Amino acid sequence: MYLAVVFGAVIGLALGLLGAGGSILAVPALVYGVGEPLQTAIPASLAVVALSSLGGLVPRERRTAVRWPVALVFGAAGTPATFGGAALGNLFPQRWLLIAFAALMGVVAVRMLRGGENHADACRTREGRIDWRTCLPKSVLAGAAVGVLTGLFGVGGGFVIVPALTLLLGLGAQQAVATSLVVVLINSVAGLVAHADAAAGIDYPVLLVFAGTSLVVSVLAARMSTRLNSSTVRRWFAYVVFAVAVLVAAAAVIDPSALG
Repeated sequence: MYLAVVFGAVIGLALGLLGAGGSILAVPALVYGVGEPLQTAIPASLAVVALSSLGGLVPRERRTAVRWPVALVFGAAGTPATFGGAALGNLFPQRWLLIAFAALMGVVAVRMLRGGENHADACRTREGRIDWRTCLPKSVLAGAAVGVLTGLFGVGGGFVIVPALTLLLGLGAQQAVATSLVVVLINSVAGLVAHADAAAGIDYPVLLVFAGTSLVVSVLAARMSTRLNSSTVRRWFAYVVFAVAVLVAAAAVIDPSALG
């Protein structure tokens, strides 16, 4: 049970500070650390991340850091795509899906470290607002892509949402993180519905400890995030994405059967 506390704290820290990375850490933590089978680890991880995202969102929403129109566009596009992703997950070998997923995260990390936010100029008006006429198609496609990933892998998708918000729409780091938490919450709830058939087998006492720890830590971490420089948050987020990409790729190559 103490491992559930440790892993829950790590995931809450990732979501509270970065608005991302939680569920991609939650699935292997539940499988390898807590001993949950993959079929129940996926909906359990989504429940943990949904609660943690809510905890990280509350202090940020009070600071009006959330861009609600952006979050709702991403969430609306991602919800139906989540169900499609869940269906696709049954059609392809897990090893190749995980390797492709790790490669995607590596590309995102490299682009963020290079300062790819300058590519978002076409999506901003002279007044600094988002030009929805230009950026709505990109936002819908990005939101749908995140939804597919949620259905395929049981992840909230924050590690894709944050760079998409910075690279496509030019949001600052704090706005991107806060807005990402809303989208992660929406996607996690949709993912839970998509994987509802496996929810009956969840070890709920372990889930409550895991989720409770993650929620508390995410609230504390979100309050700490105000002390961090935006560029620092962005750079460290890129490092986290790259590190997780390496771990996912290693797991896929060494022991793909462990993840299904």
